[in-house]
Amino acid sequence: MWESMDQLSPSKYSPYRLFSAQQWAEFRADTPLTLTYDEVKRLRSLGDPIDLDEVRRIYLSLSRLLSAHVEASQLLFRQRQQFLKMDDAVKTPFIIGIAGSVAVGKSTTARVLKELLARWPSSPKVDLVTTDGFLYPNAVLRAQNLMERKGFPDSYDVGAVLRFLSSIKAGMSEVRAPVYSHLTYDVVPGEYTIIDRPDILIFEGINVLQVRDLPEDGKMVPFVSDFFDFSIYIDADTAQIRKWYADRFMRLRETAFRNPQSFFHRYSQLSEEAALSIAEGLWNNINLKNLKENILPTRPRADLILRKGTDHLVEEVALRKI
Repeated sequence: MWESMDQLSPSKYSPYRLFSAQQWAEFRADTPLTLTYDEVKRLRSLGDPIDLDEVRRIYLSLSRLLSAHVEASQLLFRQRQQFLKMDDAVKTPFIIGIAGSVAVGKSTTARVLKELLARWPSSPKVDLVTTDGFLYPNAVLRAQNLMERKGFPDSYDVGAVLRFLSSIKAGMSEVRAPVYSHLTYDVVPGEYTIIDRPDILIFEGINVLQVRDLPEDGKMVPFVSDFFDFSIYIDADTAQIRKWYADRFMRLRETAFRNPQSFFHRYSQLSEEAALSIAEGLWNNINLKNLKENILPTRPRADLILRKGTDHLVEEVALRKI
């Protein structure tokens, strides 16, 4: 019987190759830096200190690696087309999944990658979709007593996620992705983003690497990650993520929460001590539980893991062996 082991510790049995940020930076070779300081500042999330140096250290090498994977995928498509003698086959988008805890920096990574990939010399069409829009509306969550489990796997319309990704992989045009408002903390009724045959789709969300029980009859029940060509997990120590979450909550209390239309407007009226207590409660009762039960266990399924340090910058990269 296999014993449990840390797959990110140096071991001949680990499926990953581990690199320090400095080692990883060397793989960027001659990949050009196509983002400006102002663009990176616009792309980063609240409290995320990513700058041009971090883009050079981590994301240029990652962009080069993804370029190799996309080119290999396109070559395989052409070879399969010739093998099957199918001149009318529709090329399917290359899908990149990005997973990790709340407050760990998934959105920043997704947005930076989107801009870098779209600026390759081939000028591919790159779209970004988050899983937030596939959450059940708050009315449904309240009716099913799931508001305290928002973000857990059972709070998502998984069927809608699978239909969306199936349509994308089938090369269908004008596929609709539901829109989520972080202001109202709810899905926006009747509002959609249209995804029209991108070359690359980035699909970002806390539980995108999640698996579930298999049926006894052997009928196909795909996982969301079955549609991914490459997957990334953003990682950090749990205690550090807790701090980032609380810091972000307190910053939002001074900014977005002050909007009377914000779902969290009531927290902006609290004292600093009371607001911090709320943040700690939300972390301990919802986000930490979700991280331990559902998110962190999916980390070993990722093709690449970006491990962050206390300064919110990547310290180590783990790349799955081929």
